[in-house]
Amino acid sequence: MRLKVLSVASEAAGLVKTGGLADVAGALPGALAAQGVEVTTFIPGYPAVLAKLGKAKAVHKWDALLGTRARLLAGKLGAQSLLVLDAPALFAREGGPYADAAGRDWEDNWHRFAAFARAAADIAGGAVKGRAFDLVHAHDWQAGMVPAYLKLAPLASSRPVPGVITIHNMAFQGYYPAEVFPQLGLPASAWTVDGVESYGGVGFLKAGMQLADAITTVSPTYAGEIRSVEFGMGLEGLILARSNRVHGILNGIDNAEWNPATDPHLAANYTAGKLAARAANKRALEHEFGLDRDDGPLFIVVSRLTWQKGMDVLAEVLDHLVGIGGRLAMLGSGDGEIEAAFVAAAARHPGRIGVRLGYDEGLSHRLQGGGDAILIPSRFEPCGLTQLYGLAYGCVPVVSRTGGLADTVIDANPAALAVGVATGIQMNAVSHGALAMAVSRAVDLYNRRGAWKRLQTNGMKADFSWAASGAAYGALYRQLIGDQG
Repeated sequence: MRLKVLSVASEAAGLVKTGGLADVAGALPGALAAQGVEVTTFIPGYPAVLAKLGKAKAVHKWDALLGTRARLLAGKLGAQSLLVLDAPALFAREGGPYADAAGRDWEDNWHRFAAFARAAADIAGGAVKGRAFDLVHAHDWQAGMVPAYLKLAPLASSRPVPGVITIHNMAFQGYYPAEVFPQLGLPASAWTVDGVESYGGVGFLKAGMQLADAITTVSPTYAGEIRSVEFGMGLEGLILARSNRVHGILNGIDNAEWNPATDPHLAANYTAGKLAARAANKRALEHEFGLDRDDGPLFIVVSRLTWQKGMDVLAEVLDHLVGIGGRLAMLGSGDGEIEAAFVAAAARHPGRIGVRLGYDEGLSHRLQGGGDAILIPSRFEPCGLTQLYGLAYGCVPVVSRTGGLADTVIDANPAALAVGVATGIQMNAVSHGALAMAVSRAVDLYNRRGAWKRLQTNGMKADFSWAASGAAYGALYRQLIGDQG
């Protein structure tokens, strides 16, 4: 039986992207097609999305979608079916999807994404003629209210539709004061701990976790970690209470987009069998970042510069990294103090550390293709994609043992090296000492050329495509639909 799924996400690769959520939302439809699942992606009509959508057909309208006029546009991006919420009062504004040009969150984000979720529930419930869906898959807090509207305020004519919510990062919960509740279009009975109330306010992610038929996280280890106080961010009790509904499904990567054999961003393409060609990318990266040309290890960072990512600790280890012969090329932005620390380190070590503040998709590919090792010292990491890109490109990951990093990188300990299965370096704690030791281990292994090449080729031969993840999601969908039947 072919299933029709409505995927509800605030961003998707090819349309608008701020992080890994977009990559997942963009890749899942293709992965699920092989499982007999037809996915339609529903996304807000930001200016960038409408520009890429081009001419589109209006298939529905709301005169008052939580008090806002809106239209539903139908179109395609390549082979991908799209539905776009065109609500100018909510989404036609300069800046990013969630914040203005100065980085300040839009004050009406609760209204923007509640309306988005209400529209998704209407669509799933049959409001749009000729468009029926077997299941709704909501992503993160921006779509967290979809299960709440489906369960607590369904359309009068709607039929039950099971819902899945995926937690891409528990740290972002969409929490708003109680004053917004009367404006959400929910019955008074929804204001309970079993509904949308959370610690005296409205919790968008919490609502989705409470009311979805299944909760997924983006790695098996993270699914276990969020049961603890350390990683549960105040919602660990809910995860424990619904533990039989929690599934950890590892993210994959798009092998067509991230393939060093065909990547147009690289100075030279290469494969695991022709690693020597990779050297041209390292030389090009040195030139691009103004780094000294030598044969020592070139570490890279492609990251948000935040506490979660451990970038504050890395900034403190940079003198050590340079002192043992390493160099660093960094691309990222985030916390102002951490940005300043990296800029200062580059000033202390000209030719050894290069920093680019911001994000550049092409440069992120060139960094993976030319760097020797990628540093990812995250304090928590639900899945992580940059380590998967690193593995695919022979850029050895140096990671903390948490979440998806623990699930995807095999530490180069003596046993793993002896049997030839290691793919990277793990560390147990995110501290100056632990990270300095991990960097030192990387330099030592790099100088053992045979062992380093084996790490590279092992990673490049690993399969982190969406095939296995797509199969897992397909099986979960069919189970939920069977439970409803």
